[in-house]
Amino acid sequence: MIRKFCCFENKLSSNNFLFLTGLQDQGLQSPQVFLVSSFHLKLYDFPLLVETLKEELPEHKKEVFLKVIIFSGSGKSTFVNAIRGIDNKDEKAVPTGPVETTMEVTPYPHPNYPNVIFWDLPGIGSPNFPADKYLKKVGFKKFDFFIIISADRFRENDLKVAKEIQKMKKKFYFVRSKIDHNIRAEKISLQVQGLQSPQVFLVSSFHLKLYDFPLVVETLKEELPELQKEAFVLAMPNISLDMIKEKKKAFQAKVKYWAILSAAVAGVPVPGVSAAVDTTLLVGVVTKYVLGFGLDIPSLKRMANYSGVPYEELKEVIKSPLIATELTPELLLRLLVQFSSLAALLAAEEGATVVPILGIPAAACLSFTFTYRSLNMILDMIADDAEKVFTRRVCVRGRCV
Repeated sequence: MIRKFCCFENKLSSNNFLFLTGLQDQGLQSPQVFLVSSFHLKLYDFPLLVETLKEELPEHKKEVFLKVIIFSGSGKSTFVNAIRGIDNKDEKAVPTGPVETTMEVTPYPHPNYPNVIFWDLPGIGSPNFPADKYLKKVGFKKFDFFIIISADRFRENDLKVAKEIQKMKKKFYFVRSKIDHNIRAEKISLQVQGLQSPQVFLVSSFHLKLYDFPLVVETLKEELPELQKEAFVLAMPNISLDMIKEKKKAFQAKVKYWAILSAAVAGVPVPGVSAAVDTTLLVGVVTKYVLGFGLDIPSLKRMANYSGVPYEELKEVIKSPLIATELTPELLLRLLVQFSSLAALLAAEEGATVVPILGIPAAACLSFTFTYRSLNMILDMIADDAEKVFTRRVCVRGRCV
């Protein structure tokens, strides 16, 4: 039997956490580290880096100097081309190669925005740019931003430069390039060990929406049989608005079956039984909705601890009275009868049960309609709240990541 298998590379994200801690221990305040691939710009942290630079850019600036510091062979020139939207073979591209190709401070304007200039600098510690004279020689005071790039780890000279930049109270960012090389190397290593066509994903357990976690979920979902696919989707955390929409779609597909069950119970010719069963059934289904969207109290509290957004702030964006509370038939019924169309359906259903012969099929039809409309309305409310909670969770201090 052939089984699909995937490999998860969580070391890079955990290493980033350890690396951040190490930088802080060295005296750098709130350092930012981005994982990028210059060949796959939509993946990993490249979009976040661009957004960060855009936010930090002073509006009054007419010319922006962006300083890029790196050791040789770490993808510096390719990164400068990538951030300018230029291919390495373009005539305006920064020369690239396996050895240090930058021998002097060279400006490279953006092709569409000439006021934005990226400066490609020689590596620190090269013969013409010794570490102790590097900052003065490149004239670093004229630059607005500093990007320090490395393919693996940041070295002592990088830290020295970062500390000097920090003293000047200017912005600087660490970028780990060639992330795709790490993944490719991992695949080759697995193939050497005898695994055929292994799939390797880069994930961060602390930031699920970043890197390859959404791709992991999508891959696993596609490989599952149809019956297991729905259970898998509902079990996943809300890593994106698309995931919330998928959960809503999965729940919507079952509404008609719950409505049919409600209609079957309405065939019992005893006043009050159908309404009691309907509300009890609805409580069970709505509880599944709340749990599936992760909006029950324990899940919200875990989310608060995980995201750093206080529990009370998450509750503030919730509009449905059925969330973060004890759900009972009485509470649900009080909510539903506030809507005149649903209240009329419920009353008509109760009246139909006492009508001889034709009353039973009429009650079944009314019960189906009442349950169908109620569940769809409640599902809309809860899914909307799930989206609001997700947006609040990922947007901290006015910034969404």
